[in-house]
Amino acid sequence: MQQLAIVDNPRLAQSFVDYMATQKITCQLSAHEQGVVIWLVDDAHLQQVQREWQAFVHDPMARKYQQASWQVGDQHQVRFSYGSSSSLIKQRFLAHSGPFTLLMIAAAVAVYLAEMFMGNSVYQALFFPSSMAAFYAQPWRIITPILLHFSITHILFNLLWWWEFGGEIERKLGTGKLIILTLVSGIIPNFMQFWSTGPLFGGLSGVVYALLGYLWWTAWLRPHVGIHLNRMIVGFMLLWMVFGFFITSLSSSSQGLLPATANLAHLFGLIVGCVQAGFDRLTDKDIS
Repeated sequence: MQQLAIVDNPRLAQSFVDYMATQKITCQLSAHEQGVVIWLVDDAHLQQVQREWQAFVHDPMARKYQQASWQVGDQHQVRFSYGSSSSLIKQRFLAHSGPFTLLMIAAAVAVYLAEMFMGNSVYQALFFPSSMAAFYAQPWRIITPILLHFSITHILFNLLWWWEFGGEIERKLGTGKLIILTLVSGIIPNFMQFWSTGPLFGGLSGVVYALLGYLWWTAWLRPHVGIHLNRMIVGFMLLWMVFGFFITSLSSSSQGLLPATANLAHLFGLIVGCVQAGFDRLTDKDIS
């Protein structure tokens, strides 16, 4: 028996096992602290299964895998136990997160709670500096606006995508890569947003768009690193960014009755992520 891979999503792993069953190759799943382990029962099929695994990693949501689960599912008398829904959610959340992913979630939540109880003093300490004097006195404020959120929907939306994108990068490419992306995509888009609207903005969404751009272009430019991103997610996020510009134009015409959106932070965050992915492609020693 040969170990093929450790997967943090048991349901995706099961779809691969089901697909291999349609190819007359038996694989099995076992529990692991990071998710599940996929085992190949007969080593004679190792090379074929490794090729199929690489294809699966590139596009795990392909129709053939979903069809295989429907085709094979009813034939299983015993299937892998996924555990209770609450334990599965907790396992999935932790398995997809690295230490920096969790640290940023905790920091954003702590700042949001502080905003509720302390109000303006938190904003004054963390908003982007409005003058060079403020910059020299409190230089951390060029990055801290990414921790500010102004409603429960604002913070939940941003932290959901931060967990999804940041966790993927940290698990596949390491904590250092995620820290670098966060710093660069926090500082540059913040400067552009300040130039556009002044210092009164906040949110993690500029960083989120940088992570989106980085994952999107890395999956395209360096497929060997195992990064994958659903095209529907890319399409949704790009449409959401365009919608933000539309809302801002309506807000301008309605004399500020609609909430402002940090559109340039989103746009330049996306650009930063794509550029970083291109730079990493040029410096990748595994690509001749």
